[in-house]
Amino acid sequence: MMSSSEATGETSASLQNIPATYARIKRQYQQLLDRVTPHTLYRWVGTTVTIALFELRIVYTQGWYIVCYAHAIYLLNLLLAFLQPKFDPSLEDDLMADELEGGEGDEPSPLPSARDDEFRPFVRRLPEWQFWLSTTRATLVSFFMTFSSVFDVPVYWPILVLYFCVLLVLTMRRQLQHMIKYRYVPFDWGRKTRYGASK
Repeated sequence: MMSSSEATGETSASLQNIPATYARIKRQYQQLLDRVTPHTLYRWVGTTVTIALFELRIVYTQGWYIVCYAHAIYLLNLLLAFLQPKFDPSLEDDLMADELEGGEGDEPSPLPSARDDEFRPFVRRLPEWQFWLSTTRATLVSFFMTFSSVFDVPVYWPILVLYFCVLLVLTMRRQLQHMIKYRYVPFDWGRKTRYGASK
């Protein structure tokens, strides 16, 4: 039979094992993420399949509409952050106007100061990797939430669908107006030009 001191020692040894186990799991998770990083198409196909399974579960069970709505709103916010530049041109215009009003710097600077003086590539506010990772995590969490009846709040789902559609149209229209006004395109599809290559 085991004495109380042996049981206490065994318990403390298992408690000391928890941080090591957590570190090992975290390291394995990071290795998995590092392995899938270069495979953009396969990552997005997997995420699309996961979203489709989640949506099929919602349709098949006819419940968890509030979870689906929250998931859709979160994905819309991620999409907007993905489409927006990291440095907002409207804020830069405000800063330039403040500098002009303040009368700062009577001497001209040798560095380019206007927006059209130099080439600046499009830098996203939310990089593609973070967009994919957040989308996948949110979808998996939402999918597992559909297995608990706690999150199955009874709502009239057509109102949620209508509200989401209105929200989607309004935010996308505002984003497109912003893109047209400040002349940026968040995508680099098409022919890539190589600098320094002969024509």
